[in-house]
Amino acid sequence: MLKVVQITLPEALLARIDRAAANLKTSRSGFARQAFEDALFQLDLAEMERRDAEAYAQHPHDPEEVTAWQNIQDWGDA
Repeated sequence: MLKVVQITLPEALLARIDRAAANLKTSRSGFARQAFEDALFQLDLAEMERRDAEAYAQHPHDPEEVTAWQNIQDWGDA
């Protein structure tokens, strides 16, 4: 379900949005929806990266765990 929202934008930004929407053959609303989705995706990605960094900081990489597996790996005839 779509909801109508009202936002205030500087005229120069709105002009750029309208040009971009026209180039992409979409509406102003369609462009805004995609921009919001992209921004939210980037925020989610940044949060996942932050959590990963926090986890690695709590449990640092041990070079010995990789070395142990390198000695037994088999790459076949490659």
